[in-house]
Amino acid sequence: MHQPSLSILVVEDHPIIARQVVGFLEGLAWQADHAGTGALAVELATTNIYDVVLLDLNLPDIDGLDVCRAIKARAARNVPVLMLTARDAFEDKAQGFHGGADDYVTKPFDLRELALRCEALARRNALHRDQQTTAGPLTLYLRERRALCHGAPVTLTHTGFRVLSLLCEAYPHAVARSALIHALWGDHPPDSDALKSHLYALRRQLELAGAPDIIVTIPQLGYRLAFANGGDV
Repeated sequence: MHQPSLSILVVEDHPIIARQVVGFLEGLAWQADHAGTGALAVELATTNIYDVVLLDLNLPDIDGLDVCRAIKARAARNVPVLMLTARDAFEDKAQGFHGGADDYVTKPFDLRELALRCEALARRNALHRDQQTTAGPLTLYLRERRALCHGAPVTLTHTGFRVLSLLCEAYPHAVARSALIHALWGDHPPDSDALKSHLYALRRQLELAGAPDIIVTIPQLGYRLAFANGGDV
């Protein structure tokens, strides 16, 4: 049984292969975005939040290894990279792992195996991620979905906790508005500006907990946490 609700970025310039992979993953009820170039891949990976990136090494504009390094360096949080390539020599695989890849699949591949590897990478990454996240006066217990502010419990909705955890994981970096929407609702966000409403409620709860104005809006980008006593502006 496949794990539900994984969000995958498929980086593949061959249109037929890309359609096959995206279609298969969406058939599992997963979310799948597609990038046909390295530049678009880096843009999507650094503005959205994915569980796994499927990355073809042979791209028309940027070498896949450079794309992998850029994603690892610039993404708001660590995302596993599964490299897809026709290069099957040991030296090629070693180069891929040294470039930051977390796993490696040689073309042609079985789509079912690809899905299993995505599940394994996402599961392993979740297990390795700290179950406790701290930023400023905030402490979040991710497994328990429990938040403390200045050591006192904060009552949050499910969505509010999710938003705050994403901001804490990215701190001190910003999280793009599009990334928050994608992480919360995938490719089917509510028609209304639901994110704005959730942020308003979250800010209100943090204000009541003694942490006002810590969610800062970054014009034309998104949001980040900022703490005056921690050197933020």
